[in-house]
Amino acid sequence: MMRGLAAACLAGLLAMTGPAASDAAHKILSFDDLKGWADDDHQAALDVFLNTCRDMRDPEWRGVCNFAKQQTNARTFFELFFRPVLIEDGQPMLFTGYYEPELNGSRYQGGRYQYPLYSLPDEARSGQAWFSRRDIEEQDVLAGRDLEIAWIDDPVDVFFLHVQGSGRIKLPDGSYVRVGYGGKNGHDYRSIGRELVRQGVYEAHQVSAQVIRNWVKRNPEEGAELLRHNPSYVFFREVSEVPADKGPLGAMNRSITTLRSIAVDPRYTPLGAPVWIEKGGRGQMRKLMIAQDTGSAIKGAQRADIFFGTGAVAGRQAGRVRDPGRMIVLMPIQRAYALAPGI
Repeated sequence: MMRGLAAACLAGLLAMTGPAASDAAHKILSFDDLKGWADDDHQAALDVFLNTCRDMRDPEWRGVCNFAKQQTNARTFFELFFRPVLIEDGQPMLFTGYYEPELNGSRYQGGRYQYPLYSLPDEARSGQAWFSRRDIEEQDVLAGRDLEIAWIDDPVDVFFLHVQGSGRIKLPDGSYVRVGYGGKNGHDYRSIGRELVRQGVYEAHQVSAQVIRNWVKRNPEEGAELLRHNPSYVFFREVSEVPADKGPLGAMNRSITTLRSIAVDPRYTPLGAPVWIEKGGRGQMRKLMIAQDTGSAIKGAQRADIFFGTGAVAGRQAGRVRDPGRMIVLMPIQRAYALAPGI
C-alpha cells in the first residue's frame, strides 16, 4: 500500500539491489538456525515471491526468479538458491501490523456521506509543506474543485485511511471502489496516540488503534481536535482495476497477500526479497514473508509491518501487534557472501 510513499518513488526503490545503509552488520546463518523453518508452507511463500520477483531489476534476483518458475519443491528451492542473512543496525526488532480498511461511502455527497476523500491537488505535487490537516478541514480549501473521489460516512474512518494509505470503499449498491496513496501535503506524521499519553488520558501500554478510535467517537469535539494534532494529510487515487478479491497494491505495484507480505525499510531489505520472521509476543509467528511494501514509519534493519488483510477484523488484529523478535532476509548466494565477506 506504499504506506506513505509516493508512486514516483517506485523506480528508485526497485532499482535497489541490496542494503545501501552503511550502519548495517551482516551475518550469514544456516537454515537450521531459523526457528520453525521446516514447519512452514514454503509453497505459499513461493507463490507470493513469484508475484513480484519478475519486477526485480538486479540480474542475481532475476536469475533466481527464473529458476523459481521451474520449481516443484518450494523448500528445496529456497535452500538451494538462498542464504539467510541477519541484518542488524543496533536497534531492537519491532514488528507491527497494518491492514486495508473497508469504509462505507458513496460517489456523491448526501445523507450520512459527508466526509470526502480527495485526489492530489496540483499545489501539493511539489512535496513542499502545503496546508496542514487543520487548514484543509477548517478552511475548506479543497471544496468546489471536483477533487472528491468518494464521500465517507465516518470522519474517524477517513483519518485511519490516511494512516493506512489505501482502502476499499463499499458503495450503497454493494460494489466497491479501491483507493491507493496518491500523495500528501508535505507535513510529517504526528502520533495522536502519543498525544493521548502526553495529555494523561492513557498510559503508553494502553494505546492501540481501536482504543484511539473508541475515544474519538466517545468524545467528538475533543476527538476532532485530537485528529488535527496530526498535520499530515493524505490524498488518494482510484485503483479499482485491482479486483476486490485481491489484496491492495504494495510498493511494487502488485497486490499484497494477507500474512505473507510485509513492509520493510528498503535501505536494508530489497523489495521482493523473501524474509523469514520470528515474531514474539502474543500470537507468535514463524513464517516466510515477502518484502513487498514500504512505510514512512518503517525504518531500520530490524523493522517490519505485517499485512493482516482487509476489513475490521484484520484491523483489530493488526492494531494489537507491537512485538519483539527477529527477521532474516534470504539473499541469493553470491549476494549473501558479498554482504558478509570472510565467512
